[in-house]
Amino acid sequence: MPTRSPAPMQRGEIADMLREHGIAPTHQRIEIAGVMFSRHEHFSADQLLEIVNARYSEVSKATVYNSLRLFLEKKLVREVIVDPTRVFYDPNTAPHHHFYNMASGELTDIHDDSLKLAGMPIAPEGMETDSIDIIVRIRPSQPATA
Repeated sequence: MPTRSPAPMQRGEIADMLREHGIAPTHQRIEIAGVMFSRHEHFSADQLLEIVNARYSEVSKATVYNSLRLFLEKKLVREVIVDPTRVFYDPNTAPHHHFYNMASGELTDIHDDSLKLAGMPIAPEGMETDSIDIIVRIRPSQPATA
């Protein structure tokens, strides 16, 4: 079930959020963050590049990737790797899991109360569990054949 989008954040709010996380609010970072945090959707770097450049046409692919890496380091977004060629960035950093529609390429949230884990594996000595990411891959049902 898609999440309803909240009201778009204003440029000043975005700049303040970036500063609070130790990120200099450049024009390009504000535009990228504006798309990410106003829509609350899962985006690939290429999707972000396309959306931002449809409006301003001045952000390079390297700037998008560098900004996403910085947002990731500062824990503003989560990286969701659905396969080696498909990486999404999720502005929802709260614990949750995902459905990945293999036909459409769409990634959607599974609400935390919809999935129950019976237990956690014991981490190897000297290690601790940081997070768990569950991706449920879905596809359209095939009609039953007689």
